[in-house]
Amino acid sequence: MSLAPRVVLVHRTTEYEELVARHGTHGQAAFFLRSRGRDIEDVAERHRRERGALAEVASSVPLTWRQGRVERGDLDRFLFAPEDVVVVVGQDGLVANVAKYLDGQPVVGINADPRRNPGVLVRHRPGEAGKLIAASVRGGGGVDELTMVEAVADDTQRLVALNEIYLGTAGHQTARYRLGLDGDRGAVEPQASSGVLVGTGTGASGWIRSVWQERGGGGGLELPSATEARLLWFVREAWPSPATGTSMVAGVLGGSGRLSLTVESDRLIAFGDGMERDAVELTWGQTVRVGVARVRLRLVG
Repeated sequence: MSLAPRVVLVHRTTEYEELVARHGTHGQAAFFLRSRGRDIEDVAERHRRERGALAEVASSVPLTWRQGRVERGDLDRFLFAPEDVVVVVGQDGLVANVAKYLDGQPVVGINADPRRNPGVLVRHRPGEAGKLIAASVRGGGGVDELTMVEAVADDTQRLVALNEIYLGTAGHQTARYRLGLDGDRGAVEPQASSGVLVGTGTGASGWIRSVWQERGGGGGLELPSATEARLLWFVREAWPSPATGTSMVAGVLGGSGRLSLTVESDRLIAFGDGMERDAVELTWGQTVRVGVARVRLRLVG
């Protein structure tokens, strides 16, 4: 007997819930905000909108189907099945948070608060969830396959991200390493910088774009589209010295291109999409290679 389809709803704890958990009661949280010139009702209203959107989406799942829920903080402990349909209810960043744990499952992004969220990745309203979920189970409907970036260490540790991967120190202080490109005749450059950023076309609306703009349009580098198998990489604040260089500070990685970084600090980390707590740790002498990931995020259009 085949199992009924499973829909997994992904959400995050609201600001209101975090405030009440920190201060104990609604009244204490309200007093805390009021003493700082803010009104808790604004936060509570956003909470009601987000929870209302989650309830509306949950009610659109057929009663005979299986349904699961996972909060953002529990994603690293949740097991997604290959046949799942993943429905993200919240902000654009929540899609990026869940992307690294998937392997081809369709993702439906539901914008819980269109007045505040741009809707780049959470493209749909709660009322559209039912038909989108049904179409995803049938294998119909339009799907955009978004390029992702991966980092693979020489000890097989692997990290995947939708927007960007950062390599450097946990405190964003000076990192020391040797940087090179595959196929560049083995040429490497010793560097000291505040880290290396490698981003996708989806990330071109976030952190990678800010660096690109600071460089005056990336020094002639064109930002990739979200579905294009092309990445941009930037070295942040490279420091010239007798032992370190600054000739390799930006570039493009194609489908098979890889950026290679060999650690020359006691400890560096690699993390993706701002999830620093879920980082790959690298020690002196280890090498990590970064490039276009094998897997793509299948985002329902």
